[in-house]
Amino acid sequence: MMAALNFPFLAIVSLFLVIPICLNHLALGFQTPLATALPPQNETDKLALLAFKDKILEDPFGVMSSWNESLHFCNWRGVSCSHRHKGRVTNLNLTGQKLVGLISPHIGNLSFIRQINLGHNYFKGEIPQEIGQLFRLRFLSLSFNVLQGKIPSNLAFCSRLQDVYFSENSLIGEIPTELRNLSKSVRRICFFGNHLIGSIPQWLGNASSLEILALKSNNIHGSIPVELVRPPKLDILLLSTNNLSGRVPVSFFNSSSLTVLSLAVNQLQELPTSLQNASLLRTFAVTANNLGGVIPSNLGGLRNLTSFGVSGNWLESKDEGLGILTSLANCTNLRILDLGFNRLKGKIPEGIGNLIGLTYLQLDTNYLRGEIPSSIVKLEKLSILALGTIPITLGNCSQLLDLYLGQLPLEVGNMTNLVGFEVSQNRLSGKIPSTLGNCLMLEDLWMEENLLEGDIPPSLSLLKSLVHLDLSRNNLSGQIPKFLQNFTLLQNLNLSFNRLEGEVPQGGVFKNASAISIAGNQKLCGGIQKLGLPLCKAQDLKKKVLSKTLKVVIPIIIFSLSIIITSLAFCCWKRRSKRRASTMMLELGQFPKISYAELSQATNEFSPSNLIGEGSFGSVYKGILGQDQMSVAVKVLNLKQKGASKSFMAECEVLKNIRHRNLVKIITVCSSIDFKGIDFKALVYKLMHNGSLEMWLHPNEDQAGEHSLNLIQRLNIAIEVAFAIEYLHDHCQPSIVHGDLKPSNVLLDEDFVAHVGDFGLARFLSISNRQQSSSIGVKGTIGYIAPEYGLSNKTSKLGDAYSFGILLLEMITGKRPTDSLFQDNFTIHQFVKTALPERVMDILEPSLLQEVQDDAHSGARNRGTKVCMLERLVAVARVGVLCSMASPNERMEMKEAIAELRAIKDKFVGRRI
Repeated sequence: MMAALNFPFLAIVSLFLVIPICLNHLALGFQTPLATALPPQNETDKLALLAFKDKILEDPFGVMSSWNESLHFCNWRGVSCSHRHKGRVTNLNLTGQKLVGLISPHIGNLSFIRQINLGHNYFKGEIPQEIGQLFRLRFLSLSFNVLQGKIPSNLAFCSRLQDVYFSENSLIGEIPTELRNLSKSVRRICFFGNHLIGSIPQWLGNASSLEILALKSNNIHGSIPVELVRPPKLDILLLSTNNLSGRVPVSFFNSSSLTVLSLAVNQLQELPTSLQNASLLRTFAVTANNLGGVIPSNLGGLRNLTSFGVSGNWLESKDEGLGILTSLANCTNLRILDLGFNRLKGKIPEGIGNLIGLTYLQLDTNYLRGEIPSSIVKLEKLSILALGTIPITLGNCSQLLDLYLGQLPLEVGNMTNLVGFEVSQNRLSGKIPSTLGNCLMLEDLWMEENLLEGDIPPSLSLLKSLVHLDLSRNNLSGQIPKFLQNFTLLQNLNLSFNRLEGEVPQGGVFKNASAISIAGNQKLCGGIQKLGLPLCKAQDLKKKVLSKTLKVVIPIIIFSLSIIITSLAFCCWKRRSKRRASTMMLELGQFPKISYAELSQATNEFSPSNLIGEGSFGSVYKGILGQDQMSVAVKVLNLKQKGASKSFMAECEVLKNIRHRNLVKIITVCSSIDFKGIDFKALVYKLMHNGSLEMWLHPNEDQAGEHSLNLIQRLNIAIEVAFAIEYLHDHCQPSIVHGDLKPSNVLLDEDFVAHVGDFGLARFLSISNRQQSSSIGVKGTIGYIAPEYGLSNKTSKLGDAYSFGILLLEMITGKRPTDSLFQDNFTIHQFVKTALPERVMDILEPSLLQEVQDDAHSGARNRGTKVCMLERLVAVARVGVLCSMASPNERMEMKEAIAELRAIKDKFVGRRI
């Protein structure tokens, strides 16, 4: 179920919870005291500040320019002093100044300081242990920098510290146990967005003044301590996006202070039935866990509730009436309700119309039945809705921003704030509603694979904000509207496989052949030359008139040119005739098209003996094609499989403009009918004689012992795959995400050079966005698909990086990510990570382990010792681990992976020479 999840709820929770909660307390502002009656200068503080300044490498706003001898240091920007303590520094506030540098350890000499705010800069390095000397310190913010290392244990000596903010850095390690000394003073702890590990400290239960605890977006594991309910003032608890397991403590819902509880994206397993007791609760988020049980239907007592999110679990409804929706009608403050991707059954009650304050509602991917009640039109504040079918009266919801799925009512035009509209792959019939022209805010319009007919309405000329428009695979007729070339923001236009006719415009998006798709419209003409369409009649007539005129005026020249051109054409034809024999066909996009009969002959009528592979969308046969006797691989699409046709078009669209030595080369395509009159589609590639990486990593019983790759071969393959993916990401316009990287899609030629193939799930990224939404939802292969793809239908470069990391770990361990060893949230990533570096030999694929041992025996001769081999293997494994981190922001990008792997190879090869 998780592979199909789409949770904009998570982003909303992050926006409305984390930022206000952990940032509102940080805006202290610059405090520059008056220059009158300044106390004597304290040399200790002055020298400490100057030492701090020396570590600043970049100062774009010139903050440090005032830190000079012409001013008393109490007048330096960001510095405040106390008259009572004879001019000692009590406040250092340099937040948001984009300073680059290190935090000087001399900061520990500002012994009278009470507040330090260095947030929202670019401080790097480690947090100085010397901060522990500041026993008067009460407020410390280092959030939103690039700090590394561990949280200093000496912080425990700041016995008066109340607020500590280290969020959004790259801190590692556990929360120091020494910090228990702060339990009497600490009020707010914000450590979210780091790489912290370990468990939640139990001593936090003794923090009697604790109000906010924000540990979200780390790698914290274990259960949630029941002691956390003890702090009598605990108001906000943010633990989402970690690896927490076990039950949600029942005691949370009996708390007399807790108002915000966010536990989303963990591995929690049970939802307490006492949820209705949490009368003060404003926000409750347990999205994307493994929660089972029944959602309580008597939540009406939670009068303060503003956000309730439980999607992406295994929760059930108590009855088929979805009483929870009726009971929540009393929660007049409710704005976000997310119940999607569970096991709820029954009909949506009329009472849903009482939730008039809702701005976000998700109920899709459950077992709901019946019609959507018309009372839903009362939800006029909705901005995001995910349901199923769409009632006609939904047009009254004029605030709607995003709409997913459903039947298409005319009243959709009333939703004038709509930004994204997707109704693809339904069976919508009739014409495109002209009222869509009222939705002036539309940026993405996806209507492909329906039964829509008629012209593209002129009213769509008002949609000048469109970025993506897909009307492909319908029955649309008439001409391509010329107004589309005036849409300056339009980046992708797909009108393929309709019944459009007439002249193709040449301006705007139509100037870029790779940005448009018009294949399958047989009566189109004109357009730019690269489209390869015939001239339109008017153009052809003009050409004939000009030709006659020229023949009259300069007949001799024309005759001579004709002779020359005819001769050249004959020579070219003669030279290329053999090559054309195997690839001469009609054009599909940029590729020549081959007949079914030729492919049938080439593969011996698709004989099972020629079958070399099978995938989700079809089968692959080897064959001998044409007079050239070219060895080819023929990928035959199973058009009965949903999405196969789209996979075919995606692969053609991607491969038509890309060229790289480590990508498969498409030779030709076939889009025809077979001998039975059934639709037939196939892609023809050059045959890779050494098969796929899959068969080398996991040979069958007949091949066992014969198929083995040594370490240098595996390194070469990994580097070549990385080069191919990096080319798609950074050297194609627009950028391309592969979307299904795995060993079976890595093919090896006769020299064992790797070629990445199968672009059926590839996606184009817009120039302005690093992510691209898929109109059919993100798909991929279990084990290789990035975990965030389960939370959204957005593909990204970092998703490919994850798949590459898993592939790299598989090459080292010889284990598939779906191996029976990997169960109960124990993954191949964790398997390798926990073995590094000391136990690397325990995880090696047997042939690699044998190579290490053999190399060790011959070490005296070629210096390729066991230690050297193991160092290289550990280094490769670390690249795989860093690429396959659960959080996208923590992953190594492909450029970095290439640099690391090449360095490893260079050292390894140099060592063996």
